[in-house]
Amino acid sequence: MVARETAHRSVRFDGALHDVTAARLAAQEYLDDLTRVLPPSAPEHRDDILLVVSELAANTVEYAPGPFELRMSRSFDGVHVVLRDTSTTPPLPRPFDPGRGGRGIGWYLVQSLSHQAGVITHDQGKDVHAFLPW
Repeated sequence: MVARETAHRSVRFDGALHDVTAARLAAQEYLDDLTRVLPPSAPEHRDDILLVVSELAANTVEYAPGPFELRMSRSFDGVHVVLRDTSTTPPLPRPFDPGRGGRGIGWYLVQSLSHQAGVITHDQGKDVHAFLPW
């Protein structure tokens, strides 16, 4: 049974560049707590979740200026990550262009690492959901 304190976590950020690192650290803390009561089924699952959180937070800071919220919870077969931001524009896959410094693969990355990924827009912005294995 997952302890109540590891069942879910929600952290708000101002949306500054340093908040990308802060979001990753918050995710790491959540996963550390979760590991104590329920270790991941494979070590790479932890790294995949941290990578997805970092990617979503970086995109939020770049494309949706303003505050954002990171929510993480245990799902029946993994971890559910939600990043809520102030933009109603959903992430779009873009063609990879090596001339842009390797940019353009973020949404593909999130979709590839997740069991399921999707976006729900609302009046205040959007929620990007990713369900990842644990």
